[in-house]
Amino acid sequence: MQAASRIFQALQKGGPTFGAWQMLPGRNVSRALAGTGIDWVCVDCEHGNVDDAAMHEAVSALAASGVSPIVRIPGNEGWMVKRALDSGAHGVVVPLLNTPQEVETLVRTAKFPPTGIRGFGSPFPMSTFPSPTPLSSATYLQQANTTLLTIIQIETSSALQHVDTIAAIPGVDVLFIGPFDLGINIGHPIVNNVIPKPLEDAILQVKQAADTHGKKTGMFCTSGAQSREWADKGFDMISIAADFAALGELVGRTLAEAKGGSKEGGASGPYGR
Repeated sequence: MQAASRIFQALQKGGPTFGAWQMLPGRNVSRALAGTGIDWVCVDCEHGNVDDAAMHEAVSALAASGVSPIVRIPGNEGWMVKRALDSGAHGVVVPLLNTPQEVETLVRTAKFPPTGIRGFGSPFPMSTFPSPTPLSSATYLQQANTTLLTIIQIETSSALQHVDTIAAIPGVDVLFIGPFDLGINIGHPIVNNVIPKPLEDAILQVKQAADTHGKKTGMFCTSGAQSREWADKGFDMISIAADFAALGELVGRTLAEAKGGSKEGGASGPYGR
C-alpha cells in the first residue's frame, strides 16, 4: 500500500514534493492536473466547488492517473474525515485547527482501532492504491494507519502558539501552512502577494517545530517562483497552483498577448485575484 502512494514515497525519499489545488469539479479537471507531472493534488472541499460526489470522482481519477489524491475537508468533523478517507484519499488536510486537543481528536478519527476510532467498511479506497496485485480490504485495514497522511493546517494564532505541542503529537504527519489565513489571524495579512516579515517569521517557526519533531512541512504558494523559494528553504509539500486561478491567469495572459500587449504578475490572492 505504501508503495502505491506517490506522496508517501516522495516524502520518504526526501526533498520537495509539488502538488496543486483542485477547486473545480470534474474527472477531466483531475486528469488535466495529474498530467502535468505533479506528485499530488489536493481536492478542496473547504473553499472549492467540490461536493461529496465530485470528491469521490476526483479521488478515483487522480489515483488512476498515478497521482496521490489528498482531500481538504471543510472542518474538523469526524464524519468529514471518514468520507474523505473512505473515498480513497491518500491523506486528509484539515483547516482552522486551534489546539492540541483538537488535533488529537482528529488523529483518532483518521486512524482505525486500536489507535483511533475510524469505522471500517467502505468498498472504494482499495482501488486508489493501484498495484500488480489488487489491494485487499484486509491489507488496507492493516496498513492504512501507517500509510495515510494526516495533514494539519497551521493558520490560526492559537495553532501557532501551540505549534510545538501539535508537532509532537503522534499521528501528525505534515504541518501545512495556510499563509493567507495565518497572516490575517496574526495581524499581518498578505497584500499584493507580499509576505510581511512577521508572517515569514511565523512560517519559519512552524518549520522549526516540524523539524524538531521529525514531521514534514507544507506550504500553499501561488507561483512557480514562490514555490521554488520555499522549496529552497526546505519545505517538503508545496502547492504550486490552484486550477481556477491558473485557468484565468493563462487565458488572461494569452488574450493580452493576442491584443498586442503583455500581462504581467500573478495571483494576488490564494486562488486568484
